[in-house]
Amino acid sequence: MKKSKLFEKWNVHLDLAVEAHELLRGETNQDVPGVIEKKETFRHASVNTITITDQRGEKLLGRPQGNYVTLEVPEIKENNFEHHKKISEILAQKLSDLIRFHEKASFLIIGLGNRNATPDALGPKVVEKIMVTRHLFHYAPEEIKGNLRNVAAISPGVLGITGIETAEVIRGLVEHVKPDYVIAIDALAAGALDRIGSSIQLADTGINPGSGIGNFRKGLNEETLGCKVIGIGVPTVVNAAVIAHKTIEELFAEMETHPSLAQIYDEENEESIVSVMEKALSPFKDSLMVTPKEIDELIETTSRIIANALNMSIHPGIDPGNDETYLM
Repeated sequence: MKKSKLFEKWNVHLDLAVEAHELLRGETNQDVPGVIEKKETFRHASVNTITITDQRGEKLLGRPQGNYVTLEVPEIKENNFEHHKKISEILAQKLSDLIRFHEKASFLIIGLGNRNATPDALGPKVVEKIMVTRHLFHYAPEEIKGNLRNVAAISPGVLGITGIETAEVIRGLVEHVKPDYVIAIDALAAGALDRIGSSIQLADTGINPGSGIGNFRKGLNEETLGCKVIGIGVPTVVNAAVIAHKTIEELFAEMETHPSLAQIYDEENEESIVSVMEKALSPFKDSLMVTPKEIDELIETTSRIIANALNMSIHPGIDPGNDETYLM
């Protein structure tokens, strides 16, 4: 059974556009119509930009037309503050490349997720580190110094805690604050274990809260909010079905070098292998999500990297050499 069919059967959603593209191209062995891929390499990151150009690409990758920039940054998992600052600089540059903010642009930064659940706390953690200035523009404009922009930030919580759809809360805020840009940060679900906590995706098409774990909420995008929406996400969980499938793949690879093992497997019995996976995961069906034990540290590190990148890209007066002056 193709991996795409298996993922569909198990309701595994790939939040990263680069993973959806890799999966589809790997199965067809040809370029995906309506999709352009660009790769760049930096000292502390590799960057993959997927651009969906037409309706064919939309249908095949299952997401709207636009740009999806993924930074592969395994150094996030290292305890190296200087490397983390370099990653923030690259992320800030890619954000500025994605959207050219005009001089007097205003922003509403939304930290999606549940601050009480560590794998889902990325958004709220980022908001805690954002330099907000909207109140200064309104009540103390004479204190605005150093080329800053108008920024507000909030973590609206989740439906299970507030009883209100997140999109409804944000729509009300947008109507009142009237920002030029909304930037939404959320935790994502990965399609590969090695991407947990080591990939950052930027998208100029907005974001769908909770999509990675099957909680499909109203999307946050230009159509629903009336202003440009940028989505930023980091994979923090992976569906257990992905791990089970990876284990079986590795087993089959091992069989190729050990004929005695190969005798117990017949390709015609592929459905039986899927059945074994279903039985093993049956207590949770398709809802078992897995996260590493060091997720609290990964969330803290990635939230700091993203917040620093946002502060630098939004406020022209902030750069790596003087960020502490503004943020202390």
